[in-house]
Amino acid sequence: MHIQATAYGKLILFGEHAVVYGQPAIAVPLTAVSARITVENGPPGSGVQIVLAESDAPSRILVDDQTLDNALAYTAHLVLQHLEYSGAQPDLKLTLHSSIPIGAGFGSGAAVSTALARALSTALERPLDKAALNDIVYTVEELHHGTPSGIDNTVIVYEKPVFFQREEALTTLSIPEPFTLIVAHAGHTTPTHITVGDVGRLFAAEPSRIGTIFEQIGTLSRTARRLIESGSTAALGPLMNENHRLLQALTVSDEILDRLCEVAREAGALGAKLSGGGRGGNLIALVEGNQEEMVRRALLVAGAARAFTSTVG
Repeated sequence: MHIQATAYGKLILFGEHAVVYGQPAIAVPLTAVSARITVENGPPGSGVQIVLAESDAPSRILVDDQTLDNALAYTAHLVLQHLEYSGAQPDLKLTLHSSIPIGAGFGSGAAVSTALARALSTALERPLDKAALNDIVYTVEELHHGTPSGIDNTVIVYEKPVFFQREEALTTLSIPEPFTLIVAHAGHTTPTHITVGDVGRLFAAEPSRIGTIFEQIGTLSRTARRLIESGSTAALGPLMNENHRLLQALTVSDEILDRLCEVAREAGALGAKLSGGGRGGNLIALVEGNQEEMVRRALLVAGAARAFTSTVG
């Protein structure tokens, strides 16, 4: 047996943090990075084993009751449970290869869980449909983030740009006019559950003021959707700048992200904002034409750890 399954990363364009509180957000697949799981038969009696290929000393996770606080083992457990797999565990070796930086806002956790669940269910000849897969990955995301928005698992499982709002039907976006983003990493990260928790405490302390900010971010997401689907993507720039300002008010930006966003705008970007949990991680800058390389180089000179191009649509 040799089975392989892949899942791509994701980018949030608009709506991070506010999406946790019922406002819409827009996210797109990031195909420049991916998680890949290969499946082979294991020795008799070995059960399900997960091997982390890229670690300094490849480590092995055995899926049993002692390892279910591990997201990978928990994913495999949930798949077996969903498929009502009875009897001894199948003897399978699942090897993970991932180019998605951990804690970088690219949806690493959701992508790894998605690839693993796809690979394991396929190996058992009962591949999961997307709705079931999405439910499993969301459950695993609760280990990572406590109260996840649901946007990471949704865009990664369905592999389409999405307009996402909790308690609402999933809407995929049509993109008649592709647009280009520079994606840059600030060089440091803060776990998403920390920034989500801090925003939650801020909301509890100041519900009126913070609730208004959430509503303003939601309005930006709805406006951005109309612009994207009408092909008026150059007009997204000012919306990105405003979304970043509102995220600053939620205390999830930091000095480095603010400076890099300003550098991108000064180099010719139409707009720039943090993307993801914030306080480090990633920023995105909207560019057109010959601005692409100028903005990318300016970000690297200014101290970004990495910067690359992603085309949406």
